[in-house]
Amino acid sequence: MKKEDKSLIIDQIKETLGGYAHFYIADIGGLNSAQSSDLRRLCFKNDVKLVVVKNKLLGKALEATGKDFSEIFVALKGESSILLSNTGNGPAKLIKEFAKTNEKPILKAAYVEESFYIGANQLETLINIKSKNELIGEVIGLLQSPAKNVISALQSGGTTIHGVLTTLAER
Repeated sequence: MKKEDKSLIIDQIKETLGGYAHFYIADIGGLNSAQSSDLRRLCFKNDVKLVVVKNKLLGKALEATGKDFSEIFVALKGESSILLSNTGNGPAKLIKEFAKTNEKPILKAAYVEESFYIGANQLETLINIKSKNELIGEVIGLLQSPAKNVISALQSGGTTIHGVLTTLAER
């Protein structure tokens, strides 16, 4: 492959990585054509982009982004594919679902919510991870709950007092 072709591919990978908030590196080597088609179909259905890449080109694309992805470089061995998503735990759920009937894909590494996860043993952690927006929503819900209870109590108390005053006025 010519150097110009490699630089074009590196730029394409870099641009693709920039379009998504999270990415996973997985080994999908050894899948037959039917399994690969099933995996791609499942990725499409779950809004996950699957791209097969060469490790060296992916490494250079990660370096070109300007962020420090040095922790992920240990996972760039063997066959690699990247699963890109804007939902942090989407690819992890997809990998687990597909691995129920197949021996692959195997998680090698992930970059989710600005954190690194290395190794297949991190899959359950990634499945249970919540996005920043989900956590903010939970905090807001927890903060609103006491205020809603106070308002509810005051409103119900107001109608009770009004009822008592109305009864006394009628007597």
